[in-house]
Amino acid sequence: MLPPDSHVHSEWSWDAPSGSMERTCARAVELGLSCLAFTDHADYTRWQVTPQEAVHWPPGSAAMIGQDGRFDTPPLQVAGYLAGLQRCRERFPGLQILTGLELGEAHWHAGEVAILLAAGDFDRVLGSVHSLEPDAPLAVDFLFGRFGAGEVLRAYLAEVLRLVESPAPFGVLAHIDYPVRYWPAAAGPFRPADYEQEYRVVLTALAGSGRALEINTVVPLAPEILRWWRESGGGAVTFGSDAHEPAKLADGLADAAAMAESCGFRPGRHLHDFWRR
Repeated sequence: MLPPDSHVHSEWSWDAPSGSMERTCARAVELGLSCLAFTDHADYTRWQVTPQEAVHWPPGSAAMIGQDGRFDTPPLQVAGYLAGLQRCRERFPGLQILTGLELGEAHWHAGEVAILLAAGDFDRVLGSVHSLEPDAPLAVDFLFGRFGAGEVLRAYLAEVLRLVESPAPFGVLAHIDYPVRYWPAAAGPFRPADYEQEYRVVLTALAGSGRALEINTVVPLAPEILRWWRESGGGAVTFGSDAHEPAKLADGLADAAAMAESCGFRPGRHLHDFWRR
């Protein structure tokens, strides 16, 4: 049986124009997936993005760049999101559908995050980092063209550490390896061991916070990182395809579950539970 897909986006995420709650739920039933969480984006960071860079994002993104050169993401429409999710629960009664959020740089936006969380009950709250430098935010997606690969990854992990050490209200750290999605071929293969110390510092802090680590499958998480998580005292993992369209739901989850089991993590009593040691 596939583990729960705890990182899924729908049409309510600004960057998921092909997303659909209903079609994603139908895909889940088709796959035999018993549980998923719609963790749609809540991004408050105003990135510095050029029109040339924005063409790599969803259609219409260039129009979201203001006169100051900052990218303004549309806010999550909580009422619409919750109503759509309730319709899916009624249409797919055999599927466990969790509410959720992906909070980008939540440690930079405490006020906005508090207001958002007060607007609804959310079962699965992910914390994530997509950018660096709070005063002049740069999206990680485009940093490899400006800085060296190692410099980018170390700066990213330093920002993740600040998120983890903050009181930001999230329960799962999403995609600790996010920059690897954009790793440049010119830098050679990504070797986790080159950054073991930086990863271990983040993982130790995450374990101490009592939060869980997500095994994100957009780029399969390196087995070493999961082993370091266990050795650092990490007690729980979740799984996330980070699907932005129904066809990507649960991609790679079977392999991720096998890797988690090999490191001693097992399913909980309930479908939606974290996998624990």
